[in-house]
Amino acid sequence: MTSLDFHRLSNGLVILGERMESVRSVSFNILTPGGAALLPDGCCGAGSVLCDWLFRGAGTRTSRQLIDALDGLGVHHSASVNTHHLTLNGALEADNLESAIALYADILLTPRLEAEQFEPARQLAIQELAAMDDDPRSKVMMLLHEQYYPDPLGRPGQGKTQELEAMTAAQCAAIAAQLRDPSRMIFSIAGCYDFDKVCRRLENHFGDLTPQRHTAVRPAPKTIRYTHHPNDGAQVHIGLMTAIPPISAGHYYETMAAVTVLSGSMSSRLFTEVREKRGLCYAVGARYHTLRDWAGISCYAGTTPDKAQQTLEVTWEQFQRLKDGITADELQRAKVGLKSSLIMQSESSGSRAAGIAGDYFLLGRVRPLDEIRQAIERLTVSSVGAFLQAHPFETFTAVTIGPKEIRV
Repeated sequence: MTSLDFHRLSNGLVILGERMESVRSVSFNILTPGGAALLPDGCCGAGSVLCDWLFRGAGTRTSRQLIDALDGLGVHHSASVNTHHLTLNGALEADNLESAIALYADILLTPRLEAEQFEPARQLAIQELAAMDDDPRSKVMMLLHEQYYPDPLGRPGQGKTQELEAMTAAQCAAIAAQLRDPSRMIFSIAGCYDFDKVCRRLENHFGDLTPQRHTAVRPAPKTIRYTHHPNDGAQVHIGLMTAIPPISAGHYYETMAAVTVLSGSMSSRLFTEVREKRGLCYAVGARYHTLRDWAGISCYAGTTPDKAQQTLEVTWEQFQRLKDGITADELQRAKVGLKSSLIMQSESSGSRAAGIAGDYFLLGRVRPLDEIRQAIERLTVSSVGAFLQAHPFETFTAVTIGPKEIRV
């Protein structure tokens, strides 16, 4: 059984680690308070700009020198933005970890943020957002989350075109300073590492940071339940989302079992009833999405205009039928699928580093893999059925992209 390494610096920065004896590599995440919901009004997309701008020179290194240094250490690096965090990720050979941490400290603490490098970063963010027009499945889900969640929790990390076009280097630089709040930072690591050395290195680089004052997010619920975005294409892209308790409410495993019954495989209800039996769509699937205090099950269906109305109706029918219960065979398949995903996660240092950071932020603790496995095993037809009866799917939020609206 693996044990979790935990340390908190005096300024509040949390360090989490889980050793994986079978690997010689290491992955780490640095979660910073740069999520879409934490940005000032009018700055939607600043996190996306910073994901590129931060890497265009830091400390004594120019943009080219910084990239060469990362490549020289063999760091597979990326950055992403979600509701609450701008996250920097790295994966590399364990022997180079301390040098990599030093580089990432420069990226966060002393980024150059040169004015001439801002415009290319901003244009890249605008182009990536525009490219979503060629990926309507991703776009409809982004728009769905924005409509479903209360503001500012639904704001897209990718940004909004109008706000990106008006954004200035000064605004982004001010937000970059916000990322250095140790009281809202999490460093997670998984793989082959020496935890004491990691903590000392992080203390050396981040220990002098001072917690910043910040205003708590106050979500404002929305009332619009359906929005259509006209598009002259030959397909209709349907996104719908319905309420379910967040992971912090304690029903995570029942929720995941229900989602897996709906959409976990080619024998799932959505695939069987909507696609195979009726031939209504070419793609359909559902997934669980949770924040700290809000959550939902989202569903996507891609179809043609003449079948869009029936696709929505049959899809929603499958959600509502869940309250009537699931079968023993469905539960067994769900358990196998969930444990299979768990095993794959446990073998990936990148997935595990992300998992322990997410657990700590959402739950205030990290769930050991054995605990998750045992919780899946304890699921029964009765326990899942009772949960679904107590949380029937009665309403949904919907977004469509296509040539005509559907009736909701």
